[in-house]
Amino acid sequence: MKLLIVLTSHSELGNTGKKTGFWIEEFAAPYYVLADSGADISIASPLGGQPPVDPKSEVPEAQTPATKRFYTDLDAIDKVANSIKLSDVQYSDYDAVFYPGGHGPLWDLVNDKYSIQLIEDFYDAGKPVAFVCHAPAALVNVKAENGEPLVKGKKLTSFSDTEELAVGLDKVVPFLLEAELIKLGAEYSKGADWASYVQQDGLLITGQNPASSEAVATLLLKTLQDKK
Repeated sequence: MKLLIVLTSHSELGNTGKKTGFWIEEFAAPYYVLADSGADISIASPLGGQPPVDPKSEVPEAQTPATKRFYTDLDAIDKVANSIKLSDVQYSDYDAVFYPGGHGPLWDLVNDKYSIQLIEDFYDAGKPVAFVCHAPAALVNVKAENGEPLVKGKKLTSFSDTEELAVGLDKVVPFLLEAELIKLGAEYSKGADWASYVQQDGLLITGQNPASSEAVATLLLKTLQDKK
């Protein structure tokens, strides 16, 4: 299996002067679920090179066995540091795509034309697309073949508005993701705040928060294996 992971290139947390980026656990847990299954993984981002890391994902209480493994995995660190530019990626080279979260996607992947086209191409070609936490923001401007929002009528989840409120960023983010997805016609559902919760609607797989990242990757893997 050849899999693509897409990370954000956005590092500014609105006008707060603070930094954001991708959430390490949401990358690391899925990366090892997929890599340990024998998948060949490539990493891309809008700008290429080193994607920014959300500093809050580096604090001691945010660490997991997967993040600790990542910090000592020089090959994986190098792969992330040298991510491919999204504009250079061909969907036909991969079997599926996975988007980790962090707040960054709310600013860049939501409007990135290459990301939007990539998701549409994967989906239209019958290839699974998976997202966790804030990464479903990348779906907001994605269209189905009929021109409607891809998420319309789809069962999905994402970082919830109550979780955004809990972290105190509901007035900082450009939009509240749960509310935006519902506005687009998605059949949004969520579990308890901070608990693992995943949804699958055909090729579309989504997870609510960092605790859901491993479950999303496991579901993606199962979907690929079932397709075979």
